Amino acid sequence: HHMHREWINVGAALVEQIRQARAAGGRVIAVGTTVVRALESAAPGGALAPYAGETDIYILPGYRFSQIDGLLTNFHLPESTLLMLVSALAGREFMLAAYRHAVAARYRFFSY
Repeated sequence: HHMHREWINVGAALVEQIRQARAAGGRVIAVGTTVVRALESAAPGGALAPYAGETDIYILPGYRFSQIDGLLTNFHLPESTLLMLVSALAGREFMLAAYRHAVAARYRFFSY
């Protein structure tokens, strides 16, 4: 599958903040899928480093995250690459259950 490209910029100050948080036993929670893609792309081999440029990283179930511990994001379209990314982190069954609950509770999805 060909993943869309996004411009990302992971600055040195952010890299240092994450390093300090990890050293203090803290967790890294990404706000949005672009943040996930940016941090994972800026960590070739698992070592986070400043990076500015494009990424076309495609994260799907089986991916081993090296930079994030959690994610805050919206509901994503079925069969989308972003839903695959979220499923890689949360698990397929959990995501299916969450979507079933959202439909039953009449949550608003996508663009509203």
